[in-house]
Amino acid sequence: MKFIKSYNNNAALVQDGHGKEWIVTGKGVSFGLKKGQSVAEEKIERRFKSEKDQEIEPQVVQGIKPKSFEATDKVTKMAEEKYQLEFTGYQYFALADHIDFAIKRTLDGAAVPDGTVAWEGAKLFPKEFKMAQDAVQIIEDTVHISMEHSEPVYLMYHFINAESDGSKLQDTVRMSQYISGIVNIVQFQYGVTLDPNSFNYQRFVSHLRALMVRRIVGDKQEGELDPAILQLMELKYPEEKETVDRIGTYLQNKADWQLTPDDRVYLILHIWRVTHRDEEKTE
Repeated sequence: MKFIKSYNNNAALVQDGHGKEWIVTGKGVSFGLKKGQSVAEEKIERRFKSEKDQEIEPQVVQGIKPKSFEATDKVTKMAEEKYQLEFTGYQYFALADHIDFAIKRTLDGAAVPDGTVAWEGAKLFPKEFKMAQDAVQIIEDTVHISMEHSEPVYLMYHFINAESDGSKLQDTVRMSQYISGIVNIVQFQYGVTLDPNSFNYQRFVSHLRALMVRRIVGDKQEGELDPAILQLMELKYPEEKETVDRIGTYLQNKADWQLTPDDRVYLILHIWRVTHRDEEKTE
C-alpha cells in the first residue's frame, strides 16, 4: 500500500499494487508518512472502498474525536458481521461525523426534536432502524453516556445510505420522504392502514426504494415490457391504476420525475398485493 494523503494520524488514503484507492484506518497508520511511501500493513485495522465522486474533507475528519472513531469502528463491524452491510470510505466518515456530533449534542443537552416524517421512516425501514438501535447501544457503551430515544431515527439514514448503491445521504433522506408520501397515498386511496411488518409491505417499500435509487443515481432499468401489458393491467386493476396516477402526480410535483410504463406496471402489481393482503386479513 502506497500512502497518498492523510485525513488524520489514524486515517489515510492509500493505493494498492493494482492502482485501486482505499481509505484505511488504524492507530498511527498515517503518522509521519509522505506521499508515495509504504504504509505498514500491520497498522491497518479497517479498509474501505474510496469513491472518486465522493470527496472527503480532511478538516472534517480531523475534528472527529478519537472516541467517536472507536465507536464508529465498533458500529461498522457490527453492521458488517450481523447485517452483512458494507461501507465505503465516504460513508464511514459520514457516519463517524454523525456519531461525533450526536455525542456532542448529548453532552451539551441539545437533543434533536422528534419529527413525524423521521418516525415514519423508522416504520418504512425496520431492519435499518434495528441496526441504528444496536448502534446507539454500542455508542452508549463505548462513550458511557445515555442518548435521546430519537437518536436511532436519525442514525438509521446512514444504514439506508450504505445500502443504496451510491446515493448520498441527503438523497437517502429525500427518498425516505417520498416513500412515506407514496405509502400515505395508498392508505388514503384504500382507506386502510398498511401493516409495516407484512411481507408484501416490505416488498412494496423495497420496490419503491429500488425505483428511487435508479432515478437518483441515473441508472436505466434493464429491458422494457410490452406496452400491451400496461394496457391489460390498467383494465384489470382500475383502482390500482388510479392510485398509480396519483403517485405519478405526486412524484412529478415533488421531484420532477415521470413514471415510465414499466414503473406503472410494477407499481400496479405491488399496490394490488399490499392492499389485497390487508383486505384478506380484515375479512
